[in-house]
Amino acid sequence: MRVAIIGSRGYPYVYSGYETLVKELSERLVDRGIEVTVYCHKNLFKDKPKRLKGIDLVYLPSLETKVLSQLTHSFLSVVHACFSNVDVIFVVNSANGPFGLLTRLFQKKTVINVDGLEWLRPKWKGLGARYFYFASWLSTKLYDQLVNDSDEMRRVYLNLFKRESVVIAYGANVRESIDPSKISKWGLTKGEYFLIVGRLIPDNNADLLVEGFLRSNSERKLVIVGDVPYKDNYAKNIKSMAESDDRLLFTGYVTDPEELAELYHNAFVYLHGHEFGGTNPTLLKAMAYGCCILALNTPFSREVLGVDKYGLFFEKNANSVVEKIEVLDMDEKLANEFRVVVRQGLTAKYNWDNVSNQYIETFNKVAKKLRN
Repeated sequence: MRVAIIGSRGYPYVYSGYETLVKELSERLVDRGIEVTVYCHKNLFKDKPKRLKGIDLVYLPSLETKVLSQLTHSFLSVVHACFSNVDVIFVVNSANGPFGLLTRLFQKKTVINVDGLEWLRPKWKGLGARYFYFASWLSTKLYDQLVNDSDEMRRVYLNLFKRESVVIAYGANVRESIDPSKISKWGLTKGEYFLIVGRLIPDNNADLLVEGFLRSNSERKLVIVGDVPYKDNYAKNIKSMAESDDRLLFTGYVTDPEELAELYHNAFVYLHGHEFGGTNPTLLKAMAYGCCILALNTPFSREVLGVDKYGLFFEKNANSVVEKIEVLDMDEKLANEFRVVVRQGLTAKYNWDNVSNQYIETFNKVAKKLRN
């Protein structure tokens, strides 16, 4: 079987959840004897090998703007794949829904991972939100198989668009701390900081978490890992808060995976404010790295963490953030109890081998329809 993967930044460019999925999945597909082609953003790769770890790589250009970069790249990738001999085209991101018209025209079998509720995200107000809703609706009409990464998101698509989907979660690789000294480059010590990891965008609620932390009585630091790759007033305003309180530390992007892992391992508490989407890869990573987790109370986070089983929850207001931060700040025993049990939440559902097996089964079913 031959599978083309479209819609991420490429391989092995690990930047977000989709890139992690592409990396973990494509490597396992090749190990199972499946031919894999991954489409990559040409401008992101200095070195451009045609093949890496058995994966065929195709580099295509895109219009480098916040809105058009991924769409233009995906369009070119779909056109290229339609003229190839692949059996299944696997597309990530419901923004690529309209390109199902092309795959239908060329009679290519398709699977799409539609991700989260993009049309509700504050960054896509107005026309952008309407486009994402329309594109998501088209995804349910034009692609042979829908994949959602959580049971809650499956219900959303079933209720809104009347289309059933296969649920295949993201995976997580359990890891223990190897070199705690790596956090010393930021002047940090183990257990003396809260941690946020994610892009500085409104739907990750970093502003709410920072406000709540600053209002708390904690003497620990708050470390914020992440940024946005463009000029943005929201991110600028959050980062300006560090000027008035030395408890805040903004690291920007941390590209070294070993350094990032140690930041997770040695944090007192990981704060998770992601609001929209299904199973969040950053949340799974925090679990796999043994963090005490304080997460925004959403159906998606509850599905992963249970109700106060593998982490605590805060409501979407600063008072709730203050309250829960101070509860944990004053009760180290409670925080340690969550660290002890958190990995138990990583059931087979979140195992990358199991995840890959489910994708292979899905690809085989779709390809079988083609052969019949």
